[in-house]
Amino acid sequence: MRFIEEVVVDEFLPTFRSLLAEALRERGLTQSEVADLLGISQSAVSKYVHGEVDRNATLLDDERLHELVEDLADGLASGDMTPVQALVEVEVFVRRLERGDVLASLHEAAFPPLAEYEDDFDIHDPESHLRQSERVRSSLRRGLRVLENTSGFAGLIPAVGSNLVECLPDAEGIDDVAAVPGRILDLKGRAHVPGEPEFGVSEHVAGMLLAAREAGSDARAALDVSYTPETIEQLEAQGLTTVEFDAEADPDAAVADALAGGSDVDVLFQTGGFGVEPIVYVFGPDAPTVAGVIRDLL
Repeated sequence: MRFIEEVVVDEFLPTFRSLLAEALRERGLTQSEVADLLGISQSAVSKYVHGEVDRNATLLDDERLHELVEDLADGLASGDMTPVQALVEVEVFVRRLERGDVLASLHEAAFPPLAEYEDDFDIHDPESHLRQSERVRSSLRRGLRVLENTSGFAGLIPAVGSNLVECLPDAEGIDDVAAVPGRILDLKGRAHVPGEPEFGVSEHVAGMLLAAREAGSDARAALDVSYTPETIEQLEAQGLTTVEFDAEADPDAAVADALAGGSDVDVLFQTGGFGVEPIVYVFGPDAPTVAGVIRDLL
């Protein structure tokens, strides 16, 4: 694990400081004056000015960095800019380079697991897509552990398999819903989870969750299990609201009709149809909560 701050310290700072030290010396400042402005030792200034530090080639090729250095050097040398203002300008510049820019690319090269995220992101943004995605995956893993450790869960898995899904807060489509790739299957009486949670790998259960949200539900997770009348009775005994829908109707329309009487429905179920296996869908705020509902059935 490598933090972007390490990239800033190891790659950006030596490059930036050496360029700025050179620019200030070119404007007639002594090594002592440069050291005071930059808050470093005179020996460090000497190393910067004489090229005795490693500089990042990618950053050296970035014209924006050179423009910033020239502006700062002019301002600091003339007294028109205070060191505090210079610091603020550099901090703003660094934050910009961290958001899908050159520092983000250097961070990705230093920490390859970041490469799987195709969208630009701000590593420091608490509401970033990256952070939200990882929180959803983590929640889903916890829910899956509950199911794997629930004795008897395999007996509730439908013939088509189960899936536990959880979506991002602002989910709009299948790609915003994380799920088990393939399905959770009954393998000799044990629930088998074939892989790590991924986004965009579930159409059916994810589609049901999205349809419920479109109809007004605030649920962010869902799980499908086999239908029996006893299962519905047990869920209702937990205080959950259950509603039946038409298995042979268009799923979006069927879910919308089922939720028309109120969006606080916890369970949707259908009792089967021509070529359609009867299924129960349990909804909740997150994957562990939904998994806990099933655990409490057994």
